[in-house]
Amino acid sequence: MTSLWDTDFVGTPDEGLVEVRPMMLGEGIVKRLSVYRQLLTHLEHRQRPNVYSHELASLAGVTAAQVRRDLMTIGYAGNPRRGYAVAGLVEVIGGYLDSPGGQAVVLVGLGNLGQAILAYFNGRRRGLRIVAAFDRDPAKTDRVIQGCRCYPMEKVEEVVTSTGARVGIIAVPADGAQKVASQLVRAGVRGLLNLSPTRVSLPEYIYVEDLDIAVSLEKIAFFSRQDAVEKEVS
Repeated sequence: MTSLWDTDFVGTPDEGLVEVRPMMLGEGIVKRLSVYRQLLTHLEHRQRPNVYSHELASLAGVTAAQVRRDLMTIGYAGNPRRGYAVAGLVEVIGGYLDSPGGQAVVLVGLGNLGQAILAYFNGRRRGLRIVAAFDRDPAKTDRVIQGCRCYPMEKVEEVVTSTGARVGIIAVPADGAQKVASQLVRAGVRGLLNLSPTRVSLPEYIYVEDLDIAVSLEKIAFFSRQDAVEKEVS
């Protein structure tokens, strides 16, 4: 895969070459590009050679204009007759989202949630790989679980340093989340996916994504009742 940080142009003569300059992408477009790539990968598996902006927009839940703006931002132009080349677009998005040499991730907490993450995630993203897990339960450490070696918490700094991991996943109970987050940051992790049901306090230069499944489900449950409530009111 060609990294866009090492090239001046992307696209093909049919699609239109667009000059690309390295840039920092905002949180919104990074999230949309990740969604686009997931959808495009599904299309690729179905042997779809091309896709139109309105088709991708419908699948992603955005407008066709938004899709076109996002893809122009990363320097990819479609063909008016054939749309976008699916395989080419997957490669170009990967050039922006993925580290050229791949990126190592560590996971803390191998309860039911942590093990489910291991079972689901590995192999689904070429540029990301969970290289190590940690847990305080001696019954889980010094063994391979779901294809990943689990270490005791005392080895966090050693393993993070040796693997070069800069991304961490926290899947521990709320009362242990802050301590784990601080330990990972001291070891060199700079981005965290926090799945614990509490917020963690970290320096501003650490990127943290909080995902509380219970809160999300509660929100969904609330809005799922609104249609019935509105009918009762009317």
